Amino acid sequence: MKTLIKLALASVVALGSAYGAHAEEFTKGTVKKVDAKAKKVTLIHEELKSLDMPAMTMVFRVQDDAILEKLKEGANIEFVAERVDGKLTVTEIK
Repeated sequence: MKTLIKLALASVVALGSAYGAHAEEFTKGTVKKVDAKAKKVTLIHEELKSLDMPAMTMVFRVQDDAILEKLKEGANIEFVAERVDGKLTVTEIK
């Protein structure tokens, strides 16, 4: 019985570690322009490792209006960008 409990705990720890390894990375950027009507933001950003993209300035879609409301021109942010329906999209900010 004790062996079964230890095995179960080891599995939980292993799964937790594997999940953490796949968590999205935040990237630093500066908001250059916000286009609320088009739900887009222009960011000057560091390398996007998860998308294998060098540092540059580019336009992203914004997934959620709540995120869009937090973006102000000139603000320094940290964000997560992903491909959503084939388009580069900001999915999270902090």
